[in-house]
Amino acid sequence: MNRLTKHLSVANVLSCMALFVALSGVAYAAGTLKKNQVKATNVAKEAITSPKLKKGSVTSAKLANGSVISVKLANGSVVNAKIAGGAISASKLANGAVTTKKIAKDAVTANKIGPEAVTTGKLGPEAVTTAKISGSVWSQLLKNVTYVTETSVNDSETAKSVTATCPVNKQAIGGGVRINSAASVNVVPSESAPVVSATNTRVGWVAGGREFVAEAGTWQVVAYAICAEL
Repeated sequence: MNRLTKHLSVANVLSCMALFVALSGVAYAAGTLKKNQVKATNVAKEAITSPKLKKGSVTSAKLANGSVISVKLANGSVVNAKIAGGAISASKLANGAVTTKKIAKDAVTANKIGPEAVTTGKLGPEAVTTAKISGSVWSQLLKNVTYVTETSVNDSETAKSVTATCPVNKQAIGGGVRINSAASVNVVPSESAPVVSATNTRVGWVAGGREFVAEAGTWQVVAYAICAEL
């Protein structure tokens, strides 16, 4: 005790008291940190681990642009509700990504098809039915075309004619005449025209022929009619 008393002095006591107060202040300060007092420079690298992060503490504003890359996304994590309207543009789709099974029924509407996009090669057999053809176009089409001929008797009459009549519900859209005779018989066509009914319907085709002069040889005239539904 005498030895300790021997070394005590006012200076030594004051120094010990100052050290005690200083150390107490550091401990107090560490337990009562104020807001924003801990700066980024005070945090060691990798010091903040996942368990230290509060749920929901990392918000969108805290993520750097391009920081969330593909390998950071879990399988199935990006669901429909998380995709903004119009977010997936054409450049984001891989070649052949949109298959037939991925297209909803009636999804491809008329305004989604480009001009002349549906070519002949894209139409199946019998794909264009009567119901798909406009009335104005349908009225211009030739339907159920029939060829009808009629031949006169084979004799030496000076003039003769014959009519090729179209089937019911068909009209003549064309026709012609032919003379059947030996080369020595001088006969020429004299008539080739449609036969028009009282209702102004072309019901057939009339053909005629005549001799230049009276001939002893025989000949005949043939009428041709091209008939169709109009």
